[in-house]
Amino acid sequence: MLSRRLAFVSGGCARLLSSSASATSGGGGGSISAGGGDTLGKRLLKLIYPKRSAVVVLRRWAEEGRTVQKYQLNRVVRELRKYRRFKHALEICEWMKTQPDMKLLPGDHAVHLDLVAKLRGLASAEKFFEDMPERAKGPSTCNALLHAYVQHGVRDKAEAMLREMADAGYLKCALPFNHMMSLYMSSGELEKVPEMVKELRRYAVPDLVTYNIWLTYCSRKSSVKSAEKVYDLMKDDRVLPDWMTFSLLASIYINAGLHVKGRDALVEMEKRASRKERMAYSSLLTMYASLSDRGNLDRVWSKMRETFRKFSDAEYKCMLTSLTRFGDITAAESIYGEWESESGTKDSRIPNTILSFYIKNGEMEKAESFLQYIVQKGVKPSYCTWELFVWGYLGNNERVDKVLDCMKKALSTLEKWEPNPQLAAALFSHIEKKGDIEAAEELLVVFRGAGYVTTEIYNSVLRTYAKAEMMPLIIDERMDEDKVSMDEQTIRLLKLTSKYPIGEVSTVMS
Repeated sequence: MLSRRLAFVSGGCARLLSSSASATSGGGGGSISAGGGDTLGKRLLKLIYPKRSAVVVLRRWAEEGRTVQKYQLNRVVRELRKYRRFKHALEICEWMKTQPDMKLLPGDHAVHLDLVAKLRGLASAEKFFEDMPERAKGPSTCNALLHAYVQHGVRDKAEAMLREMADAGYLKCALPFNHMMSLYMSSGELEKVPEMVKELRRYAVPDLVTYNIWLTYCSRKSSVKSAEKVYDLMKDDRVLPDWMTFSLLASIYINAGLHVKGRDALVEMEKRASRKERMAYSSLLTMYASLSDRGNLDRVWSKMRETFRKFSDAEYKCMLTSLTRFGDITAAESIYGEWESESGTKDSRIPNTILSFYIKNGEMEKAESFLQYIVQKGVKPSYCTWELFVWGYLGNNERVDKVLDCMKKALSTLEKWEPNPQLAAALFSHIEKKGDIEAAEELLVVFRGAGYVTTEIYNSVLRTYAKAEMMPLIIDERMDEDKVSMDEQTIRLLKLTSKYPIGEVSTVMS
């Protein structure tokens, strides 16, 4: 039991994910700000490539006779985590652990544990927790381990940890309950979210994150009444809403057709948008597009131009998607040209928005021409790019060979395919209608290579043979090899096709 290993540490809960470990502040010398001069922080933050070592930088700094102060490293770790550069952040934490003159606090261990979980997995995080000094096993480190369980979707261990924390007297803030609410939201156990809020109130007051998760729950339930009740409770608890609060409320109102209330929420949301809260602008673009409000869409985009020096790929994608919703492909192509000249990422998700518009509108020649153009410009088509063409060709009733070629190219971009049963069914249905047994067998081989073979896939192959009035060979043996069982339809189709002449393609393809 964890409670046997937990040493009581007094004080409140550390906000693990929103701040770095607490530390005693000290003098200058290691600033990570953008000012002049050579600093340890600057050297560490320049380590962009993961293969480079933060430990080497720290050793060289010490060899130069310079001091390394803990608060400096905490600030660097915080910056690295913000930009998801976890490898170098972990190296710094591990180096700090080896320094006898650095007194590590529970918050430092919590950050270290979180990084271990991200880079080395849950088992390593649990081992790290086991090996920690007893004095470090307090609220912050328990929260870090709880968060790791939540991130890995291990519900039983997460719930056990919450009980252990309750027994140890560590449930003094909303953070652990927020973790559990997130877990239940991601697992689809929505009914547990209000229960967790009720449990939270036994120990502490809900915070902003609690209320935003609760509103997300209301959004998933499409309940305007519940959302307004939650917002009233938020005001009663004197919790100040942020842009996300009003974004959630606006979304709930708009989806319910309450556009006036939705617009009011968007006004409040925009008041809270800023350089620091940059994501709010993309949300505004999306929701004004959903309201078919072109005027405010263009106004927000212009405001973003005035506010930011340049746009991110995500912001370009958001605006392109919004413009295509209005059917304004001319403006979208113009914005795409701007992205092409300003961004060097060659991220296929950006041109995919243009391709998606062409394909959904049946303009396959334009889509094919645009695909050739982006490839010439150095954009590498992704799985989603090729899947768009698969759906487009299926919708246009194109030749089977073109459809199969795109499907093969789509799968070639992935290490592991997350099967899409709807796509598989559409492909086989297309082939069935044509009675193309060669294509059916070829697609079976393609999906087998991707690790996806089902009874329904075999049934579709058999229906294709029936359409062609041909008999397949060794279906039962092949199904055994693929560990796929027959159902009543399989048996009926085998009986039906057994009276037809042999289709030799089955022995060639399989």
